[in-house]
Amino acid sequence: MLISICIPCYKSAKTLPTVVAGIKNVFSEREEDYQIVLVNDGSPDNTFGVILELCREDPKITGVNLSKNFGQASAKMAALKQAKGQVIVFMDDDGQHPPEGIFKLVDKLNEGYDVVYAAFQNKQHGAMKRFTSNLHNSLAEFMGNKPKGIKRSSFTAWSRIVVDAMLEYKSPFVSIGSFIMSITNKFANVEIEHHKRLEGRSGYNFRKRFALWLNLFVSFSMLPLRLATYLGFIFSGVGFLGILYLLIRKIVHPTSVAGYTSTMITVLFMSGITMLILGIMGEYLGRIYMTISGMPQYNVREVVNEYDDNTEIS
Repeated sequence: MLISICIPCYKSAKTLPTVVAGIKNVFSEREEDYQIVLVNDGSPDNTFGVILELCREDPKITGVNLSKNFGQASAKMAALKQAKGQVIVFMDDDGQHPPEGIFKLVDKLNEGYDVVYAAFQNKQHGAMKRFTSNLHNSLAEFMGNKPKGIKRSSFTAWSRIVVDAMLEYKSPFVSIGSFIMSITNKFANVEIEHHKRLEGRSGYNFRKRFALWLNLFVSFSMLPLRLATYLGFIFSGVGFLGILYLLIRKIVHPTSVAGYTSTMITVLFMSGITMLILGIMGEYLGRIYMTISGMPQYNVREVVNEYDDNTEIS
């Protein structure tokens, strides 16, 4: 069985040789064959130079160089284009995912699942990264974009049926977890040890995390628009009750004058809600426009050791 290991790479010139060596060492102890797909996501360092060297040393390694930084999700989609294995495994490039865990994921997948995620009991992340990760998972479950009781991670194995369906996914606003939920309901977890980073720190800053959350809210979900409708009904009801209150108050106390402060607070609050709803609608409309305009998920500058139907991996 051919297993494709896909790794999005960003500022990982110092860690990739160690990660790849670990993968090859694990496969040397098994009968399964491997293909490694390394996608350089517009790294400003010598990451692609390292990928070129690894490709020269091993024809089973495919290097993909994107024209700029498109983000991890888009880099994964670019990797899928080159991945030809019956099973696809995604790993990070920083050494936190132990190569020994590859076959734990694959063995679980072979029990009849379509997607298997690594569940890390002792994550080697900082407090802020753990908090935002837990928040993201909670929001995803609330939005219905994550199976209940399943812990998601970037160390994951997919069956070929999921990969083939993902290759038909053309939206430039990539939300992989949400799309997978529309393909299958066969998910599982496997407990795997989490290692410390070999070098550097996470490239996910607040802006990238916010973009990730935004994708979560407006991809494959009408819930934000429904919430806007519910808010409209609620505040319309509150406004109607407020009008009744003022009419009754005017009848009971004809000389009373409504307070300026309360009026301004109400106006500002309702204006804020209106702008929020308009922003949500604008986000949907903007994404529709970008999608029908043909905005790409990624753009490839070059591919090294490209795998095709005539390529032999033995």
